[in-house]
Amino acid sequence: MTELSIDINCDLGEGFGAWRIADDEALLDVVTSANVACGFHAGDPRTMHRVCRHAVERGVRIGAHVGYRDLAGFGRRYIDIAPADLESDVLYQLGALDAMARSAGGEVSYIKPHGALYDAVSRHEGQAAAVVDAVCLFEPGLPVLGRPGSVFLNLAEQAGLPTVAEAFADRAYRADGGLVSRREPGATLSDPDAVARQSVRLVLDNEVKAADGAVVRVEAGSLCVHSDTPGALELARVVRSALTDAGVTLRSFS
Repeated sequence: MTELSIDINCDLGEGFGAWRIADDEALLDVVTSANVACGFHAGDPRTMHRVCRHAVERGVRIGAHVGYRDLAGFGRRYIDIAPADLESDVLYQLGALDAMARSAGGEVSYIKPHGALYDAVSRHEGQAAAVVDAVCLFEPGLPVLGRPGSVFLNLAEQAGLPTVAEAFADRAYRADGGLVSRREPGATLSDPDAVARQSVRLVLDNEVKAADGAVVRVEAGSLCVHSDTPGALELARVVRSALTDAGVTLRSFS
């Protein structure tokens, strides 16, 4: 019998200076991969270093959570940036996090775009290609994490990069497989039971019930729980418990 396993990833290190969004250390006890903010949408050198150190101590994989240069908007505002500039910005963020990870005894194991950049590279070929080019310049074999069927994953695969599709435990889906916009009511799921049910269904059945009731096929190798969702720590623990109770092994993809 084939063992069923899944990675749980979480966006971490998204505070800035004295401000923290989530309990990074507690979340690192739950997840298997940490998407660490690289200073553009959130994070700062000390925060990056701290999260990397704690991730290495717990055996959690470190991923570069790269975004637009948009601290004020938390990286959730689209920026019409030239692909050449975006390529350099992503390469810069990868290098910065890699220095922090290596100083802690780890390394950058994968990359995942954040927020508006994640949405943009799902369909914007120029920006998706820029991120892929940056990854290839940094490390040609670095895995990339993104939306199933996205332009980003398609271009990454063409470039020979390992690709991993992800699903979301705490976000509502549309019938086309996309996510309900955060500007709309009900975009984020914060009820632990609902999040647990959605997580188990995504992993066991490769499907999710969309906001309009449609059943959507979603095949993913990683499941995301956002650290800025209300009650994120409880949700992450509930997801982990529900999956292990369902016989799913939790392990990183990288």
